Amino acid sequence: MAVAHAAVSSATKYDFGAWSSRQSLVNAGRQQRIWQGEYALLPGRAAECFRGLVLDLRLDKKESQAGRWRVGRKSQIVAASPPAEELAVRTEPLTKQDLVAYLASGCKPKEKWRIGTEHEKFGFQLDTLKPITYEQIAQLLDGMAERFDWERVLEDNKIIGLKFDGQSVSLEPGGQFELSGAPLDTLHQTCAEVNSHLYQVKAVAEELGLGFAGIGVQPKWPVDAIPIMPKGRYEIMRNYMPKVGKYGLDMMFRTCTVQVNLDFETEEDMRRKFQVGLALQPIATALFANSPFTDGKPNGYLSFRSHIWTDVDNNRTGDLPFVFKGDFGFESYVDYALDVPMYFVYRKKHYVDCSGLSFRDFMAGKLPVLPGEFPTLNDWENHLTTIFPEVRLKRYLEMRGADGGPWRRLCALPAFWVGLLYDEESLQGALDIISDWTDQERATLRRKVPQQGLQVPFRDGLLKHVAQDVYKLSKDGLLRRGYKEVGFLNEIEETARTGVTPAERLLKLYDEKWGKNIDPIFDELLY
Repeated sequence: MAVAHAAVSSATKYDFGAWSSRQSLVNAGRQQRIWQGEYALLPGRAAECFRGLVLDLRLDKKESQAGRWRVGRKSQIVAASPPAEELAVRTEPLTKQDLVAYLASGCKPKEKWRIGTEHEKFGFQLDTLKPITYEQIAQLLDGMAERFDWERVLEDNKIIGLKFDGQSVSLEPGGQFELSGAPLDTLHQTCAEVNSHLYQVKAVAEELGLGFAGIGVQPKWPVDAIPIMPKGRYEIMRNYMPKVGKYGLDMMFRTCTVQVNLDFETEEDMRRKFQVGLALQPIATALFANSPFTDGKPNGYLSFRSHIWTDVDNNRTGDLPFVFKGDFGFESYVDYALDVPMYFVYRKKHYVDCSGLSFRDFMAGKLPVLPGEFPTLNDWENHLTTIFPEVRLKRYLEMRGADGGPWRRLCALPAFWVGLLYDEESLQGALDIISDWTDQERATLRRKVPQQGLQVPFRDGLLKHVAQDVYKLSKDGLLRRGYKEVGFLNEIEETARTGVTPAERLLKLYDEKWGKNIDPIFDELLY
């Protein structure tokens, strides 16, 4: 949910135009304040959560299940794409402190922490195994809208997504079908949400002769065989990506992931979770490694999706060593994000190509394509979505290191991170494990895990042994939460115990049962 900066009186009623359902992890039922030149103590919030203009955002009890925000008297939910242009009238340029305050406004007390799960999946034609076309996806989206009451999202009069009850369905560049779930209290709820979504997709897709598979990289078809989705931002990215990395188009058109979005209480809490998330992300990559094939044959990796990210655009990817410095905080991340080259600005229902330009110049009114124009907080929010580190900070933290996979793993991924990061004892245990890891050791894990998985040598043993300790911390953390959520880790228990990744099991099937033919994988991983 984007909170806009506005130079207006506190008596003004705010009728903001759009709220991203994916962003609704922001604290509900409490006053949210953003920087407007002075600090004021807000009850129950840490000092680093900036104050100023009061926007009283109250979540109606009845509407909490739907994730609808009441702003003034208006209630609505708007999908994340296309982005909103303006949320409130601006009369002053943004300052760096505004950007810091935007991130800090995500702080919330533990009782308000939520779990938001996102996953992507590949669609294919059941008879030919070819990727589905946009026309087929449009039929699928329309079918879901008609049968299950989703609301259509359009761009240039073409359907590009759906929204319903705090959830949104969107299309990745190659037609990967993404569910961005609502912020929920428990893993039972988020897994039920995933199951309900998959049921709906399957019910409509089968009638159209379509199927969906859970895997990290398209195993059969090359980039040039994959249809392009009609979204303006993707055209800008498609033209820019080959200029800055080897695998940009592969990332756009041939990868799928599952991620979880989690909250923090204070800047210090964010720092600790960010550090654990980054350091242990290679372990998540290995536990969920599920992309050993490309172009119909083994590619030499267990998570080729993870390897792809090592050569996409080094200005906006990686493991961010500065996060482990003692003074890391919201401002540090803002400094980093300001130096990430832009992709676009959304104006008058169109994407303005700003690829390679500077957000710092934009803040100074010196953006060549929009001279004299200054960014809004909505522009900042959009810019943050174009940064792709292994852990990403918005007004919550995104754990981004896992391959897409079968439905049980879509539930196991959030369980793994919730157990580690939402229990204080487990979080401290993880910090103790990584406390003396060096930048070089973390970088080595990031580089080697995509190919070797849990068999990467690490210190006096294998990464598998560290993963076993981390798995136990996660399991114990879930036990202490008291919601009987431990069972969601069962899907990765054997991988942690044996060190044999899902990708290695697929390779064995390919060599033995499938006779070195890739086609059976579509049935094996069919939802």
